[in-house]
Amino acid sequence: MSRDAYLISAADLTDQLNDQQTRVVDGTWLLDQTRTPRTEFLEGHIPGAVFFDVDAISDKDSSLPHMLPSPERFAELVGILGIADGDDIVVYDTAGLFSAARVWWTFKIMGARSVRILDGGLPAWRAVGGALESGEPRPAPAQFTPAFDRAAVVGLAEMKDIISTKSDNILDARPAARFRGEAPEPRQGLRSGHMPGALNLPAGEVVQDGRLIADNDLTQVMDNLGLVHDGPIVTSCGSGVTAAILTLALNVSGFDKVRLYDGSWAEWGGREDTDIV
Repeated sequence: MSRDAYLISAADLTDQLNDQQTRVVDGTWLLDQTRTPRTEFLEGHIPGAVFFDVDAISDKDSSLPHMLPSPERFAELVGILGIADGDDIVVYDTAGLFSAARVWWTFKIMGARSVRILDGGLPAWRAVGGALESGEPRPAPAQFTPAFDRAAVVGLAEMKDIISTKSDNILDARPAARFRGEAPEPRQGLRSGHMPGALNLPAGEVVQDGRLIADNDLTQVMDNLGLVHDGPIVTSCGSGVTAAILTLALNVSGFDKVRLYDGSWAEWGGREDTDIV
């Protein structure tokens, strides 16, 4: 599958922005908690866009950050945003490529038929002279019928089994120093290190200037890790956000047996019954 199936250019979005089936979604989530993505959205966003709150559209019964909500809750909340499962959904964030990947992945496994990421995000939109609007959007409610791909999500028990049997390659998107246990985790109460057998591919190595690196460079990265296209892979990170960047990069590179460990290190590193290297 070509890159165009996952990414759309700012120029192409400009051409189809007025299409009635196009739904633009600002999926900005920031590590920098001094900034408020929703406030920034209200100050300026792509015309017609709605704001997808990663923390709000989540499992509110879980103590872990922004875990997937139930398909029913997801459908209810995105329906309020005016998004149907048959729409042509375009997700962006203000960094270029960061949390948009998590939102893309969430829509994808919840059953959205067409969902792509704006290549380069809001900076790319600004660069082509794209207009911005401010204020709170008032979308008409829509019907999102979920078709949850449960098999694409790995839970704790399965993650333990994967590590025990060595059945899947595990790719950890955290920075190298955190992966090696040389730097503390940003969330309090988490142990340092990584899962036994995991490989480290920091998300920053597949993103340059807010965009996914070129296909040839992606191929080289995957080859260097010894990955094979027919082998199963699980992506992980700190809390399931940058793991989705690796999932995107793998999909663009032709890997189709890719799943994501939703609890990621926020879960694994916070328990006493998990093995850590």
